[in-house]
Amino acid sequence: MRSGRIIHPELAKAVASLGHMDILMVVDAGFPIPASAWRIDLGFYEGIPDVLDVLRVMRQEVFAEEIHFAGDILTRNIPLYTALQEIFTGSGAAFKLTTHEHLVNVVAHQAKFIVRSGSFNPWANIAIAASTDPFAWFADGSGAEILPAYVERRRLMTANVRPEPS
Repeated sequence: MRSGRIIHPELAKAVASLGHMDILMVVDAGFPIPASAWRIDLGFYEGIPDVLDVLRVMRQEVFAEEIHFAGDILTRNIPLYTALQEIFTGSGAAFKLTTHEHLVNVVAHQAKFIVRSGSFNPWANIAIAASTDPFAWFADGSGAEILPAYVERRRLMTANVRPEPS
């Protein structure tokens, strides 16, 4: 058994399959997942598991470049927004606002996989664009020129910057 790692076999396989800028979604219990999507259903009872629990694990397992969520969160579910900031502080990921409709009608169809939680938390539908490790790809002393975007992500990670929407 894998200590401190995802033990759900399908979820572990899905995470291992991610490439740079692939999208994974973590959604609430009511999100309309497209029939054609790779659906990993973890929800089995109201609130279990909570979408925030799943996101905390994803934060440990996946380098994130962007976090997309409905702008409604900023005014209609401030506790969720605060929790997202806490989870992704120091990740180097940019917060990107969109609409719930765009998440349902566009992003869900682009996602490599969608994880359904048991959450009944309004607007708790989050898309993560996977990234690469900016320290591994441009290691100090490698002689390779570090791309400006990687310099910035390294700075955000090292300084443990709290993300704000852009």
